[in-house]
Amino acid sequence: MRRISRLTRVAVGVASLALAATACGGTSSEGDDGGGDDKGLAIAYDVGGKGDQSFNDAAYRGLEQAKKEFGYTTADIEPTDGETDADKEQRLSSLAKQGYNPVIGVGFAYGTAMKAVAAKYPDTTFGIVDSVVEGKNVASLVFAENEASYLAGVTAAKATKTNTVGFVGGVNVPLIHKFQAGYEQGVKDTNPKVKVISQYLTQTAEEGGFASPDKGKAAAEGQIEKKADVVYAAAGLSGQGVIEAAAKAKVWAIGVDSDQYKQEALAKYKDSILTSALKDIDGAVYALAKSVEDGKPLTGTHTFDLKSDGVGLSDSNPKFAEIPGAKEAVEKAKAGIVDGSIKVATE
Repeated sequence: MRRISRLTRVAVGVASLALAATACGGTSSEGDDGGGDDKGLAIAYDVGGKGDQSFNDAAYRGLEQAKKEFGYTTADIEPTDGETDADKEQRLSSLAKQGYNPVIGVGFAYGTAMKAVAAKYPDTTFGIVDSVVEGKNVASLVFAENEASYLAGVTAAKATKTNTVGFVGGVNVPLIHKFQAGYEQGVKDTNPKVKVISQYLTQTAEEGGFASPDKGKAAAEGQIEKKADVVYAAAGLSGQGVIEAAAKAKVWAIGVDSDQYKQEALAKYKDSILTSALKDIDGAVYALAKSVEDGKPLTGTHTFDLKSDGVGLSDSNPKFAEIPGAKEAVEKAKAGIVDGSIKVATE
């Protein structure tokens, strides 16, 4: 199985997005939309913030690449506990007013705020990850999470020895339903005898489902008590607790969004991280920044899927190759998804 390399994923992302590039929008240094400063990419983090070793950190890697390549000023702003849409709107407005361009909201929670702010700053390009927002100066960067999760499910079905695997979702929302649906389908298509135990940590993000490692750890421990020996978490920062519980019990964890086997903060648990379902968030963030830098800001909806290497599965852990039949099964599943013979559910 070929691991998605960073440079390959970024190149594919830029190429695919460039096909749909438009020339609308400009820099935020003109008129009321700028403030006179020549500044570059700014990102506003989702719940959990920088340091989640997953979703937000992937966006930060895209920002760091843009900063290094283009040599401009960047900004990355943390969320606050219990914040409202008005708080998010103020944050995005402040970044646009300071002259940052593009301004990206990392996560579907920015949807309402971005729609309002983008209309106020028509000469700034905005981006949103994991949601679709209509606007002449907005690029919606969405992913086929269900496809990557399907591959994770195939792997889990091959790796389990108890015929029981687990799924921990951070918050019970449609986005995380996609992860669950793909994972469960991948498991069942590979081995119908395998049982999937699925659980959500909270009903709303405000309750901490994406930002509570203790909740993730407790959920994973409960699934492990029920004989789950592979646990997949789509839970942001809370997923670190799932990985910790798996390592303690000496069972497998499957990471999400970033290649969590390689994350420094998770190094002591990495031998238990069998694989990770990847989303090329960093490549998407970089691609939007590059489009603005090139004077052709992207707008509209851009979907990163398995066919474009926008999602995938890591094989950084050498132990992955030791799982009987896993590599071959994943390659076969990937080919089926790409050629359309396998249709992956979203619910």
